[in-house]
Amino acid sequence: MSNTLDLGGTIVEVVYKDIKHVHLSVYPPTGTVRITAPRRTNIQTLRAFAISKLGWIRDQQKKLREQDRQPPREYLDRESHYLWGRRYLLSVQEADAAPRVSRKHSRILLQVRPGADVETRDAVMNQWYREQIRAVAPGLIAKWEPVMGVKVSRYYVQRMKTQWGSCNPNAATIRLNSELAKKPRECLEYIIVHEMVHLLERNHTERFRALMDRFLPHWQHARKRLNAEPLGHEEWAY
Repeated sequence: MSNTLDLGGTIVEVVYKDIKHVHLSVYPPTGTVRITAPRRTNIQTLRAFAISKLGWIRDQQKKLREQDRQPPREYLDRESHYLWGRRYLLSVQEADAAPRVSRKHSRILLQVRPGADVETRDAVMNQWYREQIRAVAPGLIAKWEPVMGVKVSRYYVQRMKTQWGSCNPNAATIRLNSELAKKPRECLEYIIVHEMVHLLERNHTERFRALMDRFLPHWQHARKRLNAEPLGHEEWAY
């Protein structure tokens, strides 16, 4: 069930779920606003809550709209691509062989079959980025499990449109956005810790923040760095 609030031109989507607390989020790329609330919460109560946060909402929207964005990727020679926060120039090679990606010095080498279109090149690159996450994530998860006293049963890597990560506390699984391979490594660690803390506290409560402060004292710096990095060109949606 959902409703929409119009706060003087600022549109807020209200989504009701089986949760205990109200959550307010502002999503990239344009600053879409969503309140997630317990099912029986009065809509006027949520309106008053949203109005009290209107200054913060507009500030977050301004930051998102002004944030640098990469232009659409065409996967052509000398196009800029990123790995772990560092910029590389792309070199494209066509060959009658299996597609692959490698890194050499200041270049990322993309090998595709002759005539491969943009969608195919994008799929090859995304698979490579997923492999970069898979090479690093297990070590970070293993590092934090004994520290936090939790166990991740399984992790998944996929391209996600609205989140850097997610957690299913019931199954003890986490999901990581393959786009994190483009960001500094500390951003990946921050997201992994963030999702693992959800195994201890499902919601973004004061206890959640306290746990983040305890395990990763610099987490807010990492979050700011992640948010300061250029956004992908795609139009993110729910």
